[in-house]
Amino acid sequence: MSREYLKKILDARIYDLVEQTPLDEAPLLSSRIGNRVLLKREDLQPVFSFKLRGAYNKLLQLSAEERAAGVVAASAGNHAQGLALAATRMGIKATILMPRTTQQIKVDAVRSRGVRVILHGDTYDEAAAYAQRLVAERGMVYVHPFDDPDVIAGQGTVGVEILRQHPGPLDALFVPVGGGGLCAGIATYVKYVRPEIAIYGVEAEDSACLAAAMAAGRRVRLKEVGLFADGTAVAQVGRETFRLLKDGIDGVITVSVDEICAAIKDIYDDTRSIAEPAGALAVAGLKKYAARGRHREQTLVAIDSGANINFDRLRYIAERTEIGERREAVLAITIPEQRGSFRRFCHALSRRNVTEFNYRYADPAEAHIFVGIAVASDEDREQLIADLRKRGYLVTDMTDNEMAKLHIRHMVGGRAPDIDDEVVYLFEFPERPGALAKFLDRLGGRWNISMFHYRNHGAAYGRVLVGMQVPPAERAAVPAFLDALNYRYSEATRNPAYRFFLS
Repeated sequence: MSREYLKKILDARIYDLVEQTPLDEAPLLSSRIGNRVLLKREDLQPVFSFKLRGAYNKLLQLSAEERAAGVVAASAGNHAQGLALAATRMGIKATILMPRTTQQIKVDAVRSRGVRVILHGDTYDEAAAYAQRLVAERGMVYVHPFDDPDVIAGQGTVGVEILRQHPGPLDALFVPVGGGGLCAGIATYVKYVRPEIAIYGVEAEDSACLAAAMAAGRRVRLKEVGLFADGTAVAQVGRETFRLLKDGIDGVITVSVDEICAAIKDIYDDTRSIAEPAGALAVAGLKKYAARGRHREQTLVAIDSGANINFDRLRYIAERTEIGERREAVLAITIPEQRGSFRRFCHALSRRNVTEFNYRYADPAEAHIFVGIAVASDEDREQLIADLRKRGYLVTDMTDNEMAKLHIRHMVGGRAPDIDDEVVYLFEFPERPGALAKFLDRLGGRWNISMFHYRNHGAAYGRVLVGMQVPPAERAAVPAFLDALNYRYSEATRNPAYRFFLS
C-alpha cells in the first residue's frame, strides 16, 4: 500500500494553485535549544494553511458527474478554506458545514470565497453528521478533511518538498495531528524514501486522539476535546489515517496550552509571523522532544501548519507564554499584614523581575498575595520557592494550576470589610529589574497599603494600582508626599470601577 500512496503523492498535480512553501531556518530557537531547527512554512499558503493541498487534490480526482453534483464538507475552518478556494477555482458548487464555535475569521474567510456556509452544532462531529445528511439527501460528494486517500496524498506533498529542500541529514520531523491526514501523508512518503528519519505526531493534551489510539491499539473516541487548538480538535483519529500511522511513525508527543503559547512566540521571534495554536503544535512538540531527550546538534523540522487566528486571542496567548517557557513562576504567598511587608518581600527576591502582584486587604494578621516572578527554568523556580520558605514565607506554587492562571489571578481582591479612609492612586514607573522594589522603597511605610495590583506588560513603564489608608486629617499631605516620589500618578478614588467593585 505504501507504493500505491507513493504514486498518488507523486502524481498530485496541485501546483497551479498550491505554493511550494519555504523551509526556513529558525536561528533564535536553534541557538536556545542547541539543535538546528527548520520550519516548513505552510502558513504561507494562499489560505494560510496546508489544507489546500488535500482539498484540491481530491477535487482533481472527481469525475465530471461528481463535479456537477457539487461537494460538501465539515470543517472548523482550514479545510473549509482550502476546499472553498479549490472549488471556486474549478467552478464546483460547494457547501461547507462549520461548528458554531468556529472563529469568526475563518467563517468570514470561507464565505468570502463565494461558497455556501452553514453553521451547525458546537463540534466538528456535529457538523460532519449534518454534512452526511446532505450527501444522502442531495447526492453531493463529501470531501473528508483527513480520512480520504486523495486528501492524504495531497497533504503528503509536504513531505516531498521537505526532502527535496533538505537532502542532507535530518534527524526528526514533527507534524501536528488532528484527524491525522497531514501526518499520515508525510509519514507514508518520508518513511518510504528516508526510513532513518524519525517522525513524531504532536497533539494538544486535551485532544490527543492519536495518542489514545496508539495506547489502546485501536481507534478510540474521546469523550470531550479542548478547543484552544481548534484546528486539531478532533475526538477520533481517522480510520485510514490510523492504519497508516500506527506503524508508520516513531511516537506521539502531547503538549499543554502553555507550551503551545510559548511555541507561538518562538515562531514569531524567528519569522515575525503569528501561528494559530494548531499551527504551532509541531514546534511545541519539537521543543519537548529536545528537552526530554537532552538532544543536541540534531537537525529537526517542524511543520508550521497554519496562521488563521483571531487577533483578540493574542492577549490570552501572551499571558500564558512565559509560563509555557517555564520563565514565570506563579505563586500564592502569605506575608504578615503589617507596614513594610511588601517592601521586605520584594527585597527577598534578590532583584528578580516581578511580573505580577495582586493583593487586597482581607485579614488583620495575614496578607495573601498572588505574585508572578520571572525565573530561568523549572529548577530556578524550585530554588526560588526554597529560598522564600527559608525566609519564613508560606508559599504555594500555582504555576501549573489552571484555575489560578485562567481565573483566580483576575479575581484576587474584592471589597475589604474592615477598611476605612482608603484612597486609591494609579502610578507609572520605568520598567526594569528591581523597579517594583524601588517603588515600594520610595512609597515607604507612612500609610498602610490596603490594595495593590501590578502586572508587567512588557512596556517601557509599569503601571500600579495602590490603595492606602489615609486618615482624613492627613489627606492634605498626600499630594506633596506623592510629588516627592517623582513618579507619574493620578488619583482614582472616585473612579467608578473602584467604587463599584472594590470600595
